[in-house]
Amino acid sequence: MYLAMTQFTTTERRWEVVVANNREAKNQEIRFAVEKTNLGWVMVAATEIGVCAIALGDNPDELVSEIQRRFPQAEFCDDDLTFQQWVTDVVSMIEMPKRSLNLPLDIQGTAFQKQVWQALRAIPVGSTLSYQQVATQIGKPKAFRAVASACAANKLAIAIPCHRVVGSNGSLSGYRWGVERKQALLELEKLGNL
Repeated sequence: MYLAMTQFTTTERRWEVVVANNREAKNQEIRFAVEKTNLGWVMVAATEIGVCAIALGDNPDELVSEIQRRFPQAEFCDDDLTFQQWVTDVVSMIEMPKRSLNLPLDIQGTAFQKQVWQALRAIPVGSTLSYQQVATQIGKPKAFRAVASACAANKLAIAIPCHRVVGSNGSLSGYRWGVERKQALLELEKLGNL
């Protein structure tokens, strides 16, 4: 495996990695970048179809490792102007959420997960629904636990806004990228809609 990366410091915003001759998703090219945001680091990855992963974290190395584990046979390649714009759009949505993110997505999941994720994408910025309400919206009112599982399986933070789903009592019950981050995203969205 060949690994080439630009050096970065904590003050730099962008960290790009190029990995060639990797092992998963043979013949699948993936572009990815890691950026610093007001909520920590964000990793954005895309196939030729669209954005396939958006992850949030405190450590850029862990985010890079996550994408390499998820696609161990992919060929990681340089980004292009279109991809750079997608990354900019994701960072902008995190830092100043005013509208839903409108990017081409390469969504991987079961039919049920995709149904849940489609319902989540319809939740307006600044609003929340309970797991029960989402289950009812998709016509499966008893499947609120399965809705929670679909939210936990979401690999596209922000683009599929699982942070907008809360407990039936309004509690912030779990978030793949941290409850504190979920709370911060919801607060930013409410401020952005004032």
